[in-house]
Amino acid sequence: MQLSEAFQWIEALSLVRMIVPVPGLYPAISALHILGIALLVGCIATVDLRLLGVFSAKLDEALPGLVRVALVGFAVAATTGLLLVSVRIANYASNPAFLTKMAILLIAGTNALVLRLGAGSADVRHGLGTSHGRLAAGLSLALWTSAVFSGRWIAFI
Repeated sequence: MQLSEAFQWIEALSLVRMIVPVPGLYPAISALHILGIALLVGCIATVDLRLLGVFSAKLDEALPGLVRVALVGFAVAATTGLLLVSVRIANYASNPAFLTKMAILLIAGTNALVLRLGAGSADVRHGLGTSHGRLAAGLSLALWTSAVFSGRWIAFI
């Protein structure tokens, strides 16, 4: 199966074909996508700022919970994003801003994994006070911010 045939198959799925004609469904999915992004970026930015030493140690106990909420936000954003993209997947696949966003998300996810592996623990608090933690946090802030900007730019290309 060629890529164009795969795109046509995805766009022809009954769930995907229902998204646009059902009144309010596409905007609702879009709103959920934005809420997922807000949970993800809001929580991760807070964690990153703590790793950078901007916030005090009073926040340390909340860090694992913030990471869990960020993961929920990512799951919501990824699921709704797939639904939104599937409506016109061929258009998105040729959109430079979309492709940039996908590359940034891959790098941001890799950065998060490297932070966890480098700290030797799934608990982000092990990165506190380390140069590795600060570097990962700074990179994380830059990547997630860039992903948001590229996501917004998709509509304008």
